[in-house]
Amino acid sequence: MSTTGATADPLAALGSLPGVAESVESVRKAVDRVYGHRIMRRRSNAITSEAALRGARGSAALSGADWALEEVRRRTDFSGDAEARVLGAALQLTAEASQLLSIWRQSPLRVLARLHLVAAAGREDAVGRPRQAGEPVDEPLIERELPGAAEVSGRLEGLAELIIAGSSAPALVTAAVVHGELLALRPFVSHNGLVARAAERIVLVGSGLDPKSVCPAEVGHAELGRAAYLAALDGYVSGTPDGMAAWINHCAKAVELGARESTAVCEALQRGAA
Repeated sequence: MSTTGATADPLAALGSLPGVAESVESVRKAVDRVYGHRIMRRRSNAITSEAALRGARGSAALSGADWALEEVRRRTDFSGDAEARVLGAALQLTAEASQLLSIWRQSPLRVLARLHLVAAAGREDAVGRPRQAGEPVDEPLIERELPGAAEVSGRLEGLAELIIAGSSAPALVTAAVVHGELLALRPFVSHNGLVARAAERIVLVGSGLDPKSVCPAEVGHAELGRAAYLAALDGYVSGTPDGMAAWINHCAKAVELGARESTAVCEALQRGAA
């Protein structure tokens, strides 16, 4: 996303794109339904824990490790093959994200570096920093042309400036832009998808839209499918008003589906079935 232009608040300007205002309102209603559920008043910690597990599973699925929820719940060792490590990284990122909320608005680049450090878990030399010129990127599920290191550096700085300056944009819009920009740039040598979705979670929670982290957008992104995810990303990368709107509206649908998932968990707990 270009951060230059006539408007002083480019994120807020995105709120007027086709369908975005309607998506923002629809997301708000979906989130309110979860928070208004009687089970949330008594067992919110259980819902938060379950949402974290399901969100991590969804994020890992989009990165090629599509495991059944019960297998994720049962497994304690994720140090085995590549898929297991992806699942383990997703779980660790979900846990780490909650510890970084207070830092995000002051130092988003520091948070992103920390997320990558956690995801990579010391398995590579180039961890916890943006990639440098000539360094390859291991992100096989996103096959778009890779921006150069200089472009990555400039756009990351621009994104950080927007976050630090603050915006009147709805949290959904900011979260979608952070997510899309990180996927488009792939600023790290690996685990960019996992990091991007963790950053989206941080924005949604830290903004107050989903303060208890019970509406896992990762669940919705996985449910909508990888093909739809990548098609929507193409819209973001295009930079056109329609393309940007398509990406933001896609992210909105993902949050709605995450909210629906937690509503179903609430209903199951209410019935005594979970």
